[in-house]
Amino acid sequence: MSFRLAPTVEAQGFRLEAHESVGSTNALALDRARAGDPGKLWIVSKKQESGRGRRGRVWATLEGNLAATLLVVTTGELRMAATLGFVAGLALADALDAVVPKGRIAVGLDGAGAGRNRFELKWPNDVLASGAKLSGILLESAMLDGGRFGVAVGIGVNVVAHPEDLPYPATSLKALGANCDAETLFLALSDAWSENAGLWAEGRGLTAIRERWLRRAAGLGGEVAVRIDGNVVRGTFETIDEDCRFVIRDSAGKMITVAAGDVHFGAVASAGAQ
Repeated sequence: MSFRLAPTVEAQGFRLEAHESVGSTNALALDRARAGDPGKLWIVSKKQESGRGRRGRVWATLEGNLAATLLVVTTGELRMAATLGFVAGLALADALDAVVPKGRIAVGLDGAGAGRNRFELKWPNDVLASGAKLSGILLESAMLDGGRFGVAVGIGVNVVAHPEDLPYPATSLKALGANCDAETLFLALSDAWSENAGLWAEGRGLTAIRERWLRRAAGLGGEVAVRIDGNVVRGTFETIDEDCRFVIRDSAGKMITVAAGDVHFGAVASAGAQ
């Protein structure tokens, strides 16, 4: 089976560029934007050799996994475009629900209690299954002519394999017993993106996206530690605010809002969030 878009999104003008192997789907998408591409372009591959995660970390896409980037070109606020990561998380979780048979995935977050969903969203950009990282999402942007900017919404999913040498649990669909290939998952993802992006509505529907995201939130109400520039803030994961920032209630009852940081739940949070 080859990569293809869902018919619903083809009708909306989305296009597809598929590769056997790439350096980085995000880098390619931003190259296309600088060359004048109008956006609504998906770039996909089953192997990515120089992908990146947050803060410049390496994110390898091994053969048979999914590396997918959607190029969005807009004149809106960059601050609002940054919330597309939450749209991406919801779209991927919906796609996974659609293609993975029920009963195959049992979710339980690492020390934060039993999960309510088979696939949960960890702030700000991970999708978890059985408490382990299944997918990472990375947004990158580039300024363009005419007051426009391009946003590369990168989504990497461990379909058939996952890295072993990580400081946190990771997994793949194959390791979880799900028989799904990258092409099937992408077909469902392209469809689910259309639905969730329509709800987001250029940021006008962010309240609805936030509410949907919270229903899938990993660790909500549980013990949490957030590492911010070398410091660790501890407390209870209370919510995300109207701008999708992480909100912690500390032991004194004070609400602390976090715009960026590394989140650790349950036993890891208690141990020190190394």
